[in-house]
This record gives sequence, structure tokens and C-alpha cells, in this order.
Amino acid sequence: MTMHRYRSHTCAQLRKSDVGNSVRLSGWVHRVRDHGGLLFIDLRDHYGLTQIVADPDSPAFKIAETVRGEWVIRVDGEVKARLPETVNANLPTGEIEIFAREIEVLSAAKELPLPVFGEPDYPEDIRLKYRFLDLRRETLHRNIVARTKVIAEMRKRMGEVGFTEFSTPILTASSPEGARDFLVPSRIHPGTFYALPQAPQQYKQLIMVS
Repeated sequence: MTMHRYRSHTCAQLRKSDVGNSVRLSGWVHRVRDHGGLLFIDLRDHYGLTQIVADPDSPAFKIAETVRGEWVIRVDGEVKARLPETVNANLPTGEIEIFAREIEVLSAAKELPLPVFGEPDYPEDIRLKYRFLDLRRETLHRNIVARTKVIAEMRKRMGEVGFTEFSTPILTASSPEGARDFLVPSRIHPGTFYALPQAPQQYKQLIMVS
């Protein structure tokens, strides 16, 4: 059976029951630590973190030495149990680590304008300019996922009691009401524009009446 190109598991999936299995993970390099020859890589994806270990005897060691923060890598290796004193109780995958057999760099990153690891207090203009990096930080990522779950739960519960959700148009004829109009050029009718509605009020009233 051939393994998926990028992963057999997510970076939040593996547990002590997986010890001894050969696995494949892909994700961002969250941080790299050098402990006297042993290299530790925290590998991150949307779901969580897994610790990767590369020792000097591993064929993956040479590549492991080159990787830096936010590089995207694929790791093949074996799941091993951490020693009792190195177990990380704060991490769902904290009882295991992956001994890297092979590492493939999928995408290298230049030096970062702001770090993703940790929660540094960076100026807002830098954070907004590099928003795609800012959104990878743990706190913001957790907030966005929590918001998605809250909205999904609201929709589910309202659907259960008989509410119906209607999607109203986002392009309409211009009808400024003292507020600024946001215009979208038409590709079909050159020189004319659509407007973004300032509120779905009229459409909702049409649905209510109908």
C-alpha cells in the first residue's frame, strides 16, 4: 500500500499506542533546538504539534541541520515513546516523538520579519503587513478556530428549532444613504459598476413578505 504524499497522520494525532509505527508527517517547522548533537524539531500543522528527533546517525540529520522556522517539511520516521522525564504533559502528543528517517524540504522560508513561535509583542503595523504570519501564532489561530466553532454551533441549534438561513446578494444597484458607496466594476458592461450593499435589510424584508 502506498503512503499519502504528505502525511499518514496529522501533527496532533499520534499517541503512545502508536509507538513502533512508521509514519509520515508534514507541516511548518515551529522551532529547532540543538541538544548536544541531537536535533529536536517541533513540527506544526493546523491541528497541533509533534516533536521530531534527528540524531547524527540518521540519514535525515544533514537536512535537519539546515531547516529553519516556518520551513515546510515532510518527515518519515518511527514513533518512539519519550523517556518519563521528557514527557510534555501540556501537549496531546507529549508522550511520543518521531525519530526521523527521512526529511524532505517542501518549501524553504527566508528570515522571518516577525516570529511565529511564542507570543512576542510586535508593533501593529508589522503584524498587519505580515498578517499571513501573524495569523499562524497560537493565540490568533485558536481564536479563529473557536469563532468558527461558535458560529457552527449557533447555526446547528437554530436549525434544530426551525430557523432558515437565507443568503442575500452581495452585489446590488447603488443606493447611497449618506454612507460611502463601495463600487465594483462590471466586466460585462464596461463603464458601469455594481455596489456592495450597505445592509441586507431590503432583501430580508422581501423574504419576510414573500
